[in-house]
Amino acid sequence: MIAEAGHYALVLALGLALIQSTVPILGARLRDPALMNVARSTALAQLVFTLASFGALITLHVTSDFSVVNVFENSHSMKPLIYKITGVWGNHEGSMLLWVSILALFGGLVAAFGNNLPLSLRAHVLAVQAWVASAFYLFILITSNPFMRIANPPIEGRDLNPVLQDPGLAVHPPMLYLGYVGFSISFSFAIAALLEGRIDAAWARWVRPWTLLAWIFLTLGIAMGSYWAYYQLGWGGWWFWDPVENASLMPWLAGTALLHSAVVMEKRGALKVWTILLSILTFSLSL
Repeated sequence: MIAEAGHYALVLALGLALIQSTVPILGARLRDPALMNVARSTALAQLVFTLASFGALITLHVTSDFSVVNVFENSHSMKPLIYKITGVWGNHEGSMLLWVSILALFGGLVAAFGNNLPLSLRAHVLAVQAWVASAFYLFILITSNPFMRIANPPIEGRDLNPVLQDPGLAVHPPMLYLGYVGFSISFSFAIAALLEGRIDAAWARWVRPWTLLAWIFLTLGIAMGSYWAYYQLGWGGWWFWDPVENASLMPWLAGTALLHSAVVMEKRGALKVWTILLSILTFSLSL
């Protein structure tokens, strides 16, 4: 029952994302405040359903419901509670659900705290966020559903990879994802600016705090990952320039450039095209 509730919550979140991706843009074209405000309500509702779905998966892991494939393959009844919880995102399906939950969280934050933004800009930003979210919801539901059932439930699970049964798993992936996904706001602001034809110092002032927040999370995530690699046997030390490490370094470098570019744009009105390109590039490198 919990697995089905989590699945349908994800389906409802997809439906809300599709509404959020279209109606506010139509409202902006028609200059209809009511339609533009749909972006705020759907973003907040989408956050509720996505977190409900994520909470359902955590509950399934904590209660050791081995009738669910994801729980069977990544958990064990004797595993400590902390590793039952972290095991939720210690696999592909669970990590994708964590990703989309954080994506919904950032959209909800813009909806809740973006009252200083022009109504049409907020509508466009949240609509672009919904475009991205819709793609991830569809990907999860079609290829990476974490709520699939097993016809004949086993008595015990296979357990999580022993290397991942470490306190680092509780902090490192969420921090990285908060950084990666946080740059989606910069991306959405860039696309919204192109849709509106408004790229000015005020836009740079609005986008800079979101970019800084994502950059801080990504910096912390990389630092924690380096420490985890240092003390976890077999990972090779603090930094060895392997593809996994480079995958997090590239958006960090682009994000650093974006922060500096946004400051110049805000103060001098220069580097407009460069700032827009960096906003798009930074999130693209995070995918």
